[in-house]
Amino acid sequence: MTSLLILNGPNLNLLGTRQPEIYGHVTLKDVEKLCQDKAIASNIQIQFEQSNHEGALVDWIQAAKSKQDGIILNAGAYTHTSIALFDALTAVEVPAIELHVSNVFSREAFRHHSYISNIAIGVICGFGAAGYTLAMDAMLGHLKQS
Repeated sequence: MTSLLILNGPNLNLLGTRQPEIYGHVTLKDVEKLCQDKAIASNIQIQFEQSNHEGALVDWIQAAKSKQDGIILNAGAYTHTSIALFDALTAVEVPAIELHVSNVFSREAFRHHSYISNIAIGVICGFGAAGYTLAMDAMLGHLKQS
């Protein structure tokens, strides 16, 4: 059975309350439910995680090498700063999609740079919580073609 790792970085635990004008009112628990429902409908397994700590994200990425077919990563601010996440994704050789709830390209200039996008199979941004299920569909399509 296909298995996807869905990782969420710093401050995503605050979805629904943090800057709702940018991120909306959907909570991370709501997002997890959307993903679980999509997984059931698609007959796949998911592991859904969130941490404010870079090392925990690296650990989950490294563990994915032996048990997940794809990674969907909303690295939050670590997208723009983390060579460690870049190195982990490169090392495990599991296809990854970079995901953002907001459109990072319509925001501050520092958000336009990503350490992840050049090794990701694609980037989804600006679609709110729906981006998660879009990313799941995109990953499943990619895995079918591989």
